[in-house]
Amino acid sequence: MQNSTLVALDRSHLIHPVTSFRGHEQQGVAILQSARGAYLTDRHGHELLDAFSGLWCVNTGYGQDSIVRVAAEQMTRLPYATGYFSYGSEPAILLAAKLVALTPASLQHVYFTLGGSDAVDAAVRYITHYYNSLGQPFKKQFISLERGYHGSSSVGAGLTALSNFHLNFDLPLPNQHYIASPYPYRNPLGNDNAALIQGSVQALRDKVAQLGADNVAAFFCEPIQGSGGVIVPPVGWLKAMETACRELDILFVVDEVITGFGRTGPLFACEAENVQPDLMTMAKGLTAGYAPMGAVMMSDRLYNTIADGAAREAVVGHGQTYSAHPVSAAIGLEVLRLYHEGGLLANGMAQAPHFEQGLRELLAHPLVGDARSRGLLGALELVADKASKRRFEPSLKLSERIAAAAYRRGLVFRAFGDNILGFAPALSYTSGEFELLFSRLRKILDEVLEQPDVRSALA
Repeated sequence: MQNSTLVALDRSHLIHPVTSFRGHEQQGVAILQSARGAYLTDRHGHELLDAFSGLWCVNTGYGQDSIVRVAAEQMTRLPYATGYFSYGSEPAILLAAKLVALTPASLQHVYFTLGGSDAVDAAVRYITHYYNSLGQPFKKQFISLERGYHGSSSVGAGLTALSNFHLNFDLPLPNQHYIASPYPYRNPLGNDNAALIQGSVQALRDKVAQLGADNVAAFFCEPIQGSGGVIVPPVGWLKAMETACRELDILFVVDEVITGFGRTGPLFACEAENVQPDLMTMAKGLTAGYAPMGAVMMSDRLYNTIADGAAREAVVGHGQTYSAHPVSAAIGLEVLRLYHEGGLLANGMAQAPHFEQGLRELLAHPLVGDARSRGLLGALELVADKASKRRFEPSLKLSERIAAAAYRRGLVFRAFGDNILGFAPALSYTSGEFELLFSRLRKILDEVLEQPDVRSALA
């Protein structure tokens, strides 16, 4: 079908996620045609170096033949198996056992979802069931971080602390609350990491005291805040928040949807600080985006309390048609094999210093105020005044200009609305691809800088 026809059909019928409906109609869709390794090609034959792994998810790179093969084999053998009525499939059972072996020791049970948003939603439902089963029905208040992202389900979008996910959706809910983001670049205390960590701990304590310790159910956090601007807390922050939750007797839920599966170096960010959460959500890198799948992992304590919280014959009424889908599970098993036996984790860790260096070298650019990263997850924050860290005026629409320039120059990354540029290259990236990434990125920044109104906005 002709490209113009597809664009017209898309404009008329397809609703795209997290976009301005009218804005998308005006802009039109950019149709991607194929992909291989770290590269995408659109319908016009324009090649793009993907520095964002699709949507933080294609950690293996595109076109991994072994993933395609296992998916086809599973579809031929058993394309679907319900998890209802005590049915199951071999791939789902093996993947659950594998995840328990690879995640923190506190996590012994897995519920498979279709992605990250419904993993968060499942976590909230199980937490609610847990406290009711425990005879503590008043523990219904939830705390998360400003700038945090926990999906866009009817409940999870309220734990998400980004205004676009609240506008006209009647969120956040009355039982959803926030504490300040651990944001080193904009920390009023400067470079004092210990003070920032202590400030977060105290903020959590104060919020629990305000709500009443008997009323707070759980604290949700990302080890690194992804969609909120790739906010990288100091090392030790995650462990300190876990300790505080234990002392406050609230559940500690770690959202590793973005940070999991090698994105920050180890398979999970929790590993770096020996964090043992009560629940962990995951998705994205679980199947590297080759098929939909997410999961919420649960401790024995929660599982047993829920299991024993009602009569033996009473069902736990949470489920989805495609939970533990055998094709997605088979893909997940192969993706995990590629992380370990295929050398992707090792390559990601080996390339991380090149990624960090490339970002930090751009601190010399007139537009760049901050460069931050951990593993292969990073960001540049653009400012109008480096001394005061003053942001550009929204009316300048700087992020839109940068995104347009990036597409023209063959590079894909995330240009957030507050002029933070997010990067999440695949774990398969080569040193040559990193060189190309930063060469193109510098040209993009230079091009936008030369626009008269952008240059005049600089201090």
